[in-house]
This record gives sequence, C-alpha cells and structure tokens, in this order.
Amino acid sequence: MNQKDLKRYKKMLEDSKASLLESAKKTLVEESSFDTDDLPDEIDQAASEYTQSMLFRLRDREKFLIQKIDKALERVNDGTFGTCERCEEEISPKRLDARPVTTLCIRCKEEQEKKEKSYG
Repeated sequence: MNQKDLKRYKKMLEDSKASLLESAKKTLVEESSFDTDDLPDEIDQAASEYTQSMLFRLRDREKFLIQKIDKALERVNDGTFGTCERCEEEISPKRLDARPVTTLCIRCKEEQEKKEKSYG
C-alpha cells in the first residue's frame, strides 16, 4: 500500500475516533445533569432509565470500536495495515474503505463467519 493511501486511512481512522470521543463527552455532560427525581411518575422514570441503559450500551460498543481504531492506527504505524492477519494477503481497498478497522480479507472473514455460524 502506498503512503498516500496510508495517510488517507490514518486520517479516516483518526476522524472516526475523534467523533466517537466527542459523542462520549456529550453523553457524559448530558447524563451528569440528569436527575431521575425530577420525573413526575414511575413510568417516566422507567422510560428514562431504559433510555439511559441503551445509551450506556451504545457507549460500550463505541469504546470497543475505539480500541479497534487504536489497533488499526498501530498497524498503520508499523506497516501491517491492509494486510490480512490470517492469510497475509492484501485486503482490498473497497473493504478497507467500508471498514478500515478490519484485520481480515473478505475471504478469511467469510470463513470465520461460517465457522461461527456452524458452532451456533
């Protein structure tokens, strides 16, 4: 992979990470100013707690994605970005454009998913 493409993927990853971190900060600010005692009845409180729970689950998924982004940035820096970790062939640019945190080429990912499906 050439340097121009690596720079583009690095910027894409850094922008995604910045966006996720900004979103997390926003949630922290909004949730820290929220008081369930201000809600008029138990139904409103239950709905609010459900919404809060969903937000925290989303943030947990985002935390996992940030970890994947950090690992992808490490691969950019050490020169292994864009190489399948299983077969060591180059991952197609279309796949990297769609999912820059990927570590597997499409063929190896499909094999992995088939195995996971068979173990059900």
